[in-house]
Amino acid sequence: MEYLAYFIDIVLHLDKHLALLVQQYGTWIYAILFAIIFSETGFVVTPFLPGDSLLFVAGALAALGGMDLGVLVAVLIAAAALGNMLNYQIGRFLGPKVFQWENSRFFNKVALQKTHAFYEKHGGKTLVISRFLPLFRTFAPFVAGIGAMTYTRFTFYNLIGAIGWVGSLTLVGYFFGNLPWVQQNLTVVIVGIIVISMVPLFIGWLQHRKA
Repeated sequence: MEYLAYFIDIVLHLDKHLALLVQQYGTWIYAILFAIIFSETGFVVTPFLPGDSLLFVAGALAALGGMDLGVLVAVLIAAAALGNMLNYQIGRFLGPKVFQWENSRFFNKVALQKTHAFYEKHGGKTLVISRFLPLFRTFAPFVAGIGAMTYTRFTFYNLIGAIGWVGSLTLVGYFFGNLPWVQQNLTVVIVGIIVISMVPLFIGWLQHRKA
């Protein structure tokens, strides 16, 4: 419970923790952010890492001069794209047998099955749409690998999704993250980003219940 409370504190007060990292590590902050986004998109066991809120706060800190916006966006796009590529290759290597795995602390079988159903319905667009959906974002490239989507097609959708996701949220943070009202209510804004990103998943759950 202590670790959970600490993790929640980091997520809800991401601005303070990230600003502290910028002060402590200087230019190494780009490597730290790269590692977080790469891990969140690259491994099916780490979907709990901050994604949307991290991009927003990073953009806000860049506006204050803590980071160079161009370098930040380029690094995070690379992290998002390369993370998905790794996840895709893992999916290709493991194959359909993963659907026989049991649900556990480190593996969310329900999320995998829902992402697979979403992929079957929307095809390659899943890789773009899922960028803005927690859990789906982590499982989509994995499912694409299992489904043997061609590497060329995967790369195309992967890059579009990475550019759209990182570019939009980071720039929103850059231009709006330091407005007085946002700064005074940043915890509320971070929670709002998390809630909004979860709304499509909740709607999908309700539709599933009705069906």
